[in-house]
Amino acid sequence: MNAVSCNYCGRDEYRVRFPAVVNDDQQLNVEAFRCTSASYGSHAQIVQCRHCGHIYSNPRWSAGQLIEAYIAVEDETYLAEQVGREQTFARHLAALERYTGAGQNRPLLDVGAYVGVFVKVALAAGWQATGVEPSRWAIQTARQSGLPLIEGTLEAEALRDQRFDVVTMWDVIEHMPDPAAELASAFQLLNPGGVLAVHTMDIASPTARLMGRRWPWLMDMHVHYFSRRSLEKFLQKAGFEIIWTGAQGRYLSLGYLVTRVGAMSRPLGRLLGELVYRTGLEKSTVPVNFGDLFTTYARRPEPG
Repeated sequence: MNAVSCNYCGRDEYRVRFPAVVNDDQQLNVEAFRCTSASYGSHAQIVQCRHCGHIYSNPRWSAGQLIEAYIAVEDETYLAEQVGREQTFARHLAALERYTGAGQNRPLLDVGAYVGVFVKVALAAGWQATGVEPSRWAIQTARQSGLPLIEGTLEAEALRDQRFDVVTMWDVIEHMPDPAAELASAFQLLNPGGVLAVHTMDIASPTARLMGRRWPWLMDMHVHYFSRRSLEKFLQKAGFEIIWTGAQGRYLSLGYLVTRVGAMSRPLGRLLGELVYRTGLEKSTVPVNFGDLFTTYARRPEPG
């Protein structure tokens, strides 16, 4: 692992928020970078900048190592939760369209699209939607479904001359080694007046503060931890105007929810699993919102 500076202000002075529970010389485990990884509580040292307050993993694996992990990762479990994800993204898109208007065949880019669930939802709603994703497995899975995904990151050659009315980052920015640079790239990809949507975990939420080191989103694959205020600062530094920010939850099938609960508490997971599977409700979806996931909409200003 390598020592890094604060991605917002570039300073090196910090205080430790959560001591490491993995060794600095531990080999990178690609399985820990699956979207459905249940390695809650496994993380490198997490620190807070003494100057600007940004919270991030330090030391951590290099940017090259992290990208290679996401290129190599495979996640068949992700496919089992398709219905819940489609419901979640349909709800997110409907909320976003209050600020962007309807699709009407306008261009939209989903960053970190994985197998393209949001791209599928946006296409069905009339957007000219495209995704970009580094995972070779995810790209192959999406293309088998006929979804238009570009392999790579925001630096992909295929994006160089494209412009979009909307760019989305759902549960992505916390994984990025250099979120400041990624937000600057998103700004350049947007048409003037275009909107960026960023969804991530809220480390300043009451849930996160109450749970402390037991907050489940403290994980190896998360290298940056934002509050609503800190994300706004990153966005404003990149040139964006903030439109709206607020908590947004998700839909989960009860069967999948059992696996998440079981990863945090085996006895509770077994008890809940018996109840869910005995009643045949494992495929039923329920809304889940603990207030520790939020979305921010930001706009690239019009000239003048």
